[in-house]
Formats: sequence, C-alpha cells, structure tokens
Amino acid sequence: MKRVLSGVQPTGMLHLGNYLGAIKQFVKLQNEADCYFCVVNLHALTIPKNPEELLERTRDVVAMYLAVGLDPEKVTLFVQSQVKAHSEACWLLQCVARVGELNRMIQFKEKGKGSDSALVGLYTYPVLMAADILLYQADQVPVGEDQKQHLELTRDLAERFNRDYQEVLTVPEPLIGQVGARVMGLDNPEKKMSKSADSAFNYIAMLDDPKMIEKKLKRAVTDSENQVRHDPATKPGISNLLGIYSSLSGKSIKELEKQYEGVGYGLFKKDLIEVTVDHLQPIQERYYQIRKSSLLDQVLAEGKEKANAVAEETLRKMKEAMGVL
Repeated sequence: MKRVLSGVQPTGMLHLGNYLGAIKQFVKLQNEADCYFCVVNLHALTIPKNPEELLERTRDVVAMYLAVGLDPEKVTLFVQSQVKAHSEACWLLQCVARVGELNRMIQFKEKGKGSDSALVGLYTYPVLMAADILLYQADQVPVGEDQKQHLELTRDLAERFNRDYQEVLTVPEPLIGQVGARVMGLDNPEKKMSKSADSAFNYIAMLDDPKMIEKKLKRAVTDSENQVRHDPATKPGISNLLGIYSSLSGKSIKELEKQYEGVGYGLFKKDLIEVTVDHLQPIQERYYQIRKSSLLDQVLAEGKEKANAVAEETLRKMKEAMGVL
C-alpha cells in the first residue's frame, strides 16, 4: 500500500475549506493507503498563540478527525510535537535547503508582509513541513492548491538529499482533489477561505449551527447575472458555491448547472444551505461526544507510539548518511 501523510494546524476551529480541501479526502484514503494524519502544532507557533488555547485547539482537531470518520484502527493519528524527530529532521533539512528557495515561498510573503518583525519560524516553516512528510517516507500528500509550492520544495529537498548524501528519502507526489480542493471565501471569492479572515462571514466553521450557516450562505457573494453557471474567471462567487455544493452532495458541477438552469440564486442558495446543514450536523454530534470522552487520550497515546517508530528510523538513516553521531 502507498503511504499517505498530511496534517492540519490547530490555529482555530476547522472550517469548510479545511474539510473539503483535505480532511474529506482523508476518510476515503484510509481504506486505500497506509495513512498518517497529524496535528501540526509546531507550525502554529509561527504566529504567537495563547498557550492554553493552543492546547485546547490541538485536542479539538483530533476530535474533529475522529468525528468526520477517521478510524484509529486504520490510520495513525498523532500530534507533531509528540514526535521529537520532526524538530531534529527540520534542522538537518535546513542544512540542505537554500535561502533562494525560501525567499520564493508565497505564503511567507503574504503572512510576513515584508516586516522585519516576522518570526524566523514563519520563514523556515516550509522546511519543517518537508520534515513532517519525509520522515514518514510518504508517497502521496493530500494538500490544497495553496500548499502545492511547499510540496514542490519538499520534493526538491528529498531529491537533493538523496543525490548529495544517500538514497534515503521518498520523493512524494501531491494529491489534490478535482473539486473543492481550493475553497474560497464566502465574502471574497478572490481569496482562499480562512479562519484568520477579518470577517466571520468569510468561512463556515465545522461547528457553526444551522442558523449561522444559513446567515453566512445567504450573505455569500455572487453576482448580478442570477445565472447558476461555473465560470471562475467571471463568476468567482457562484463558482465557489457550486464547488462547495458539489463536494458536499456528490453531484457533479454539470449536474448542478442543469438542475438550477433558469431558476436563479435564491433556490440554489436555499438548497445549498440545506445540504450543508445536513452534512455537518452528524459530524457535529459525533464531535461533541468524542471531545468529552477518554477516547482522545487513548488515540493520541497509540498514535504517538506508532509515529515515533517510523520517524525515528528515517531520522537514524538521515543522520548516518550525513555523518552525524
């Protein structure tokens, strides 16, 4: 079986973009591959966080992993900071990475905003992401379009390490969904849906109640044409909503275009609200049950043990190849 790895930051409650962009794929993949899914809490430190909130958010993500249907009997669920090899492998790969490569990383430019006060961790974040992936010899990495550049860096670092030292690291391939891989903001369909957006009407949180979901989707930006048609270039708002509808319902975008031909945005949004609520409610119910149970600690303890065994073996090979005692 191919090995798959991916992770989610605990920087706030997960939203529909996180779910449709990556996590929904995880549930399908657990029956097709040897999967390692983690909470990348060390990445969250690149922008200062309240320590107590970070701890709680880390557990929230694990609970949501389980609520959406990930089975700890089939996948390895773990927290990044509980596997020390991530930090050590990151340093080894920093000694393989080049400044020019990191200077080209778009996310640093966007989040750092050219400020001298931006944290060094934000700059070297892509190297830690590479360590996360390469430690587990992952064949494939399910990512959103926005992370594709970081995965290209990961591939470059693996190839360079293998060339300059020894053939130790697997060069991973991106696994990007055809629909819903990049969910845009409801209030600004020109930019990715983000929990750090200025307005809560940018995203639908996985734990939003039905009334909030309705309010947000009713206010979602469309256009004046009132024609349900997929055209991201000229109709980014309705195209984004079509992608969300398609991902949640399983219907193709062409089917949806035909279904809502000539009826306008009112009925389309009404049905999208219903589909979204119906999809999220059972997930929310499972989440609240799991979050209060002892299952979390049990899953994390088992995941920590499994992840450490694999990561430490790769780290040992990397250190031997580099001549590190």
